[in-house]
Amino acid sequence: MADKKELAPELKEMLKEEYSQEWRKELRKSIPAKERMKISRKKMPERSPEVRNQDFNEVNLGLPAQLAREEAKRCLDCANPQCVLGCPVGIDIPSFIKLIEIGDFTKSVRKLKETNSLPSICGRVCPQEVQCEEVCNLKKATGVPVAIGNLERFAADYERENGEVFIPKLPPSTGQKAAIIGAGPAGLTVAGDLARKGHQCTIFEALHVAGGVLVYGIPEFRLPKKILEAEVDYLRQMGVGFKMNYVVGMTASLEDLKKAGYDAFFIGTGAGLPNFMRIPGENLIGIYSANEYLTRVNLMRAYDFPEYDTPVYLGKRAVVLGGGNVAMDSVRTAKRLGAEKATIVYRRSRKEMPARTEEIHHAEEEGIEFHFLTTPIKFIGGENGKVKAMECIQMELGEPDESGRRRPVPIPGSEFIMEVDLVVVAIGNSPNPLIPQTNPELKVGKWGNVEVDWDTMATSIPGVYAGGDIIRGGATVILAMGDARVAAREMDRYLNALKRTKGKKKKKETR
Repeated sequence: MADKKELAPELKEMLKEEYSQEWRKELRKSIPAKERMKISRKKMPERSPEVRNQDFNEVNLGLPAQLAREEAKRCLDCANPQCVLGCPVGIDIPSFIKLIEIGDFTKSVRKLKETNSLPSICGRVCPQEVQCEEVCNLKKATGVPVAIGNLERFAADYERENGEVFIPKLPPSTGQKAAIIGAGPAGLTVAGDLARKGHQCTIFEALHVAGGVLVYGIPEFRLPKKILEAEVDYLRQMGVGFKMNYVVGMTASLEDLKKAGYDAFFIGTGAGLPNFMRIPGENLIGIYSANEYLTRVNLMRAYDFPEYDTPVYLGKRAVVLGGGNVAMDSVRTAKRLGAEKATIVYRRSRKEMPARTEEIHHAEEEGIEFHFLTTPIKFIGGENGKVKAMECIQMELGEPDESGRRRPVPIPGSEFIMEVDLVVVAIGNSPNPLIPQTNPELKVGKWGNVEVDWDTMATSIPGVYAGGDIIRGGATVILAMGDARVAAREMDRYLNALKRTKGKKKKKETR
């Protein structure tokens, strides 16, 4: 397909109407569906494992423009696009991909940002393979879906790298104020959506930088901080305010913020309370929760010690307990910090691992070892209270548990000793308890999660909404963003209704 400037005159004329269906019909005719299905999926270029496991630079390099356009040609532009239904934030996937195909990258990212304020991030860390790509009609036909995530990343990166970041024209201010608690993916999404509706938004964040799990939990080699900073800056340019080092529940209460003039609230404080094994020896030196370990390395840049004065224990025989994305991030981080042997210990088999297939593949390429069907039962200390080994037991899979995965069962007499000097526990997190503890009228579940009406994300307190890990426990970035879009829609309705009520009250007072 030629560049946009080389398109046939009639197609160029159709493009004057930005998202006209006529040019889409012509584009479908230009390459028949049978020909599109023969085009092979374009592989994302990446750095070699032997080099990348020595530093914290990004692994994936992004699609060059020509490869992106070739990949975009694979999209069938279906009459009934299931990919949109598979996207938690409802991106118009066929439209942004077709715009890439014709070389109109600027319009492509604008289409993306109609429903997603964080496309550079989602293109890197979201599990497209089990969401939009899983239900792609091309996958049903050929077994290989369109690389939707890679194309999303391409469009967003193109805009930023070419200095073409577009700030949408905002409507007049409604005069209504929303307080968003937590600057993670859910909070950032709510702020972006409400700002587009003309509401004044302020994000209150406990840390000194915005991003939540995006900044403290995901390593530089998967999500460079400059990418996150650019996405946050985009929201600032849309008028979103940020108050950092501000712990709602300590610095101020929800009631204090109400008195300060905020009309609606969103709780997006995440799941930052780490879970532990609760076995003997867990307090030995050299045993971290994944939260602490990754926060030290990612947010406080312990990998640049002593330039950044945040030490972290550097193990030569590092073990990470768990099988999710956080475990993969932790073990690959340990490898980059100099571990001679970096190992995943997981109580189920590889098939049951919840981590993304790409992350497991990258870990294997980088020399990470895997011990499946294994779990520790005791940590063993040496001199100065440092961990030196752990006693493990082998497991076998029994009947499925509530998650649908087969439950691991210990094999009697299979105990063995594994030498370790660094252990990272990455077996999940629980919701942050501060907001529920300081607001007893806020209804919570047995695991500490804030309870909501899933159709509206409304909590038990009128005008207060919630989403992301605080209601789900540990989940994905894109699910948190999906919750946030529902909450923002309902908060907009609530704020507009409140404005009308205030207006009627003011009219009565002036009579």
